[in-house]
Amino acid sequence: MTAFYHVCFTVPDLSVAMADLTTAAGVEWREPVAGRIGEWDYRIVFTAGDAPYIELIEAPAGGPWGDASGARFHHLGFWSSDVTAGAARLDAAGFPEAFSGCPYGRPFVYHRLDSIGAQVELVDLARQSDFLAAWNPDGAAMPAISEE
Repeated sequence: MTAFYHVCFTVPDLSVAMADLTTAAGVEWREPVAGRIGEWDYRIVFTAGDAPYIELIEAPAGGPWGDASGARFHHLGFWSSDVTAGAARLDAAGFPEAFSGCPYGRPFVYHRLDSIGAQVELVDLARQSDFLAAWNPDGAAMPAISEE
């Protein structure tokens, strides 16, 4: 069983992207949520149902999501038993950190993998119950990458 649980796209218009994916693939969505990390406001939504989820983020350019002027694949999301250890492992493997939410009280990191033209996100497993409460209240626990 894999610790992969979502794929994320940054989009300039959340409503349009949601409608297009619903038409193209029949996916259903939870209600979008507005948020802020550091100085960046954003809107986020996940598909309804179980993993793997599709995540859409609408955000300004220059923030954690980089050039948000056009739609693009941004990251693959994985649960991690220890985000700090996972970030160190990825750095040591030559995958540089692109952004850390940790200084903002959000235990996640993005690391760049040039070979896929995108990033991987490690999210601390301790946040999984909050994620499920917000996006899939009846969802089952998901596995994490073990950083031990």
